[in-house]
This record gives sequence, structure tokens and C-alpha cells, in this order.
Amino acid sequence: MAAEIVALREQVRQLEASSRIDALTGYYNYRHLMEALAAEMERTRRSGVPTSVIMTDLDHFKQINDTYGHEIGNAALKQATRVWHAAIRQVDVACRYGGEEFVFILPGTRFGMATRAAERLRISLARTPLELDGSRLNLTASFGVAAYRRGEEMSVEGFIDRADRYVLQAKQAGRNQVAFDRSQLALQETAVSASEKALLTRITAAGDDEAPL
Repeated sequence: MAAEIVALREQVRQLEASSRIDALTGYYNYRHLMEALAAEMERTRRSGVPTSVIMTDLDHFKQINDTYGHEIGNAALKQATRVWHAAIRQVDVACRYGGEEFVFILPGTRFGMATRAAERLRISLARTPLELDGSRLNLTASFGVAAYRRGEEMSVEGFIDRADRYVLQAKQAGRNQVAFDRSQLALQETAVSASEKALLTRITAAGDDEAPL
């Protein structure tokens, strides 16, 4: 009886975990994104350690679907997410926002580090075309970066919208770019408290921003 209860609990746990995963890409889904980002923003409010997000949108995705069909479109999504998975830290949270849009939550990550991470994601995808029968399909994406700091009055939706505005800016500037508020970079030059340094060290212990999974 005890073994059956344990097995049942494990089944429930697995079902709960699978309900948070996007079946196509293996990334977390929208539900998990909203809950995980809310938790990180709360940690920022308590600790003062910033949380950053990177939002990205594959360029010309509708054109890919219209030209090659939805099967190739799905292959493009899988290719992009595989490439990005290898370029983020273990501590980062990769989520599918919807369609060809994705959000990466970067816990305990200051704004400058987040912009560098976004540029790394951009380059890694641009350098890895999708192999088709006898040809290659070049893939690119546009990125927006935003950070949340203690003291800001902002909802989870507002935080994502902030990053999304910069994705739009990147697309309007020609696509395959990283856009962000450059004036915010100056904020990271302010002194970091000892407690913030300690927490940053613990959070990033799972991997430096240059370390792949």
C-alpha cells in the first residue's frame, strides 16, 4: 500500500511537471513563465538583487511558414531553442511565450550581463542555419532586454511588456539585433552591497553567464 501511494505521488509530480512544458520545444510554457517571473521579482523586492529578462522573436517567421510550410516552421523553432539552450546558464529559465516568441528569465543578473547574454544568443542563432534537403535556411531573431530593480512598481505583465517594446524596436531597426535602454547601463556602476554580492554569488554558482548548460 505504501509503495502504491509513493508511485501515485510520483505520477502526480510528473503530470504537474509536464503541464509546465511546451511539447514542441521542451521549454517551459506560459504558465510557468508567469509564476517563475513573479517569484524572481519577489526575490528582487526582498533582496535588492536585480532580475533581468530577455525576450526574443524569430525574424520573418510567417514568411518561413508561408514559403516552406509549418513542418519546416516547427523545425526552425526547434533549431532555435536547441541553439539557445546550449548558450544559457543552468540557472536561467527558458520559456516559450507563444508562437515564435520566447522569454529567458535571468535570476540575479545585472543589466549589463543580460545585454551581453542576449548578444550571445543572437550570434549563436545567426551562425547556425537550419539544414534542409540540399540547402540551408538562415535563422535570425530580434531581442529585447529589460531589468527589474527593487522599488519599481511593476507587474509581471508590465515587466514582459517592457522587454517586448525593445523587441519591436530591434525589428524596426532592421531585425537580428539586441535593443535595450542604454541609459540603464549606468545604473550598474552603482555600488553593490555586501549582502547583494553574497546573494549574487549563490545565485550564479550554477554557472557563469558564459557557461553553457
